[in-house]
Amino acid sequence: MPVLPGAEPFHHEGGEVGVLLCHGFTGSPQSLRPWAEYLAERGLTVALPLLPGHGTRWEDMQLTGWQDWYAEVDRELRALRERCSQVFVFGLSMGGALALRLAAKHGDEVSGIVVVNPANKVHGLTAYALPVVRHFVRTVAGITSDIAKDGGIEIGYDKVPLHAAHSMRNFYRLLDGELPQVTQPMLLLRSPRDHVVPPADSARVLSRVSSVDVTEILLEQSYHVATLDHDADRIFEESFAFVSRLAPAAGKEAGAGQAGQQEGTATGG
Repeated sequence: MPVLPGAEPFHHEGGEVGVLLCHGFTGSPQSLRPWAEYLAERGLTVALPLLPGHGTRWEDMQLTGWQDWYAEVDRELRALRERCSQVFVFGLSMGGALALRLAAKHGDEVSGIVVVNPANKVHGLTAYALPVVRHFVRTVAGITSDIAKDGGIEIGYDKVPLHAAHSMRNFYRLLDGELPQVTQPMLLLRSPRDHVVPPADSARVLSRVSSVDVTEILLEQSYHVATLDHDADRIFEESFAFVSRLAPAAGKEAGAGQAGQQEGTATGG
């Protein structure tokens, strides 16, 4: 199936410090594209893949599960590790959960994690009904475009495929048991007015990880998709400062990266 316009993956060959960005459930790389471009302009090597079943039509996602989504970001991380001396993993919502599992499983190969409104659980009666209801009801209303900024639009599905949602629920339950294996420095940014993921999810992540170097920042002006919202610039700046602190080479590459961007070296696809 053709990819929805604007939902294409993004890759940029920069310096020896790499960043892998993971988008959220039913969303697409579009929600993180400005973040990826910001990092690319500063000389970082950037990978922003399209998760299987996403960015086309919801029927395609109905045939995929968390193992498919995780396998894709795991493959991208391994490719970055071959290319870069240090790699960081960023994620939004379910993408934050994927980032946390990569950190838990890859250990020192991941230098740090940045998560925005990370998801940790499917809440409410929906969670208990999913195992049965998914066999009778194919979809429920979508969760995209929770953005405070006027005109903010997230490219994604207007329906949530319930087979995929059930798989995501199982993934969160698995990851919760793996969070103590996360030891890397972590920057967590969350929106108090998030209508998709409640504050309890971020609190759970913070209480379960074993990381010592942890920073939490509140995004007071944004909803769930904060990377496309009023606090987007702050997310970009804080995350680059986080990388620069832990990977000094990142700061040195900034000037070269900006020059390269002017020459059109950043590519989509």
